[in-house]
Amino acid sequence: MAALAFAAWARHVGAVCTVVVFVGPDRVMLAANRDERIDRVWDPPAAWWPDRPGVIGGRDRSGGGTWMAINRHGVVATVLNRPGTLGPAVGKRSRGELPLLALEHTTAAAAAEALTRLDAGLWRGFNMVLVDRAGGWFVSGSGRGRPLGAALPVGVSMVTAYDPNDLDSPRTARHLPRFQAAEASWDAWRGILSDQRGGPAEQINVVPRGGFGTVSSSVVTLSADGGRWWLFAAGAPDRAAFLPVNLR
Repeated sequence: MAALAFAAWARHVGAVCTVVVFVGPDRVMLAANRDERIDRVWDPPAAWWPDRPGVIGGRDRSGGGTWMAINRHGVVATVLNRPGTLGPAVGKRSRGELPLLALEHTTAAAAAEALTRLDAGLWRGFNMVLVDRAGGWFVSGSGRGRPLGAALPVGVSMVTAYDPNDLDSPRTARHLPRFQAAEASWDAWRGILSDQRGGPAEQINVVPRGGFGTVSSSVVTLSADGGRWWLFAAGAPDRAAFLPVNLR
């Protein structure tokens, strides 16, 4: 019954995970709530990949990849699903390898350009958000052809399973104006990331249902002078403490 409830919920919502980016003159901020099956085992951000020195991220134990990671150059890469592409598929590679591929590059722009040269048919549909202290990029793969990439504008952008700031996403329609109106700071954004109000398709902090919910939260700040900070909550952001990730 839990599996059936999860499947029904996933079809209804059509999206999992949320990434919000602020691009400003003195810093870039990225916040992310990860929504996933609660029984899917993962590890908190650390240097899990010996063959990728300087890469720190959360590790999905089932696939060995990551949903979000940062490299020594201050490039952050995150991956999300597209609508109707939840879960693995026979013959498709794990989308968790995409952030690791992106972090082979020294800038977000170079990572985005490299991703657009990949064969998108190797993976199910995906969205990626890439940032560094210079700005942000959005890359999407439809499951065929080549991924498409575009720079994110100055100000606030919100990505779910849909394109940036697409108000067809109920979650974006509800919460994007709140992020745009709020000061781009950890204190202000944490309150929004923790909100469990709204229907299933609108919640940014997903109440567990059918074995699925928000399982972690992150806020990363990249300053123009090269400073890097990552606060990570190993659970839903309304309950778990945000603790600094060791980026050395």
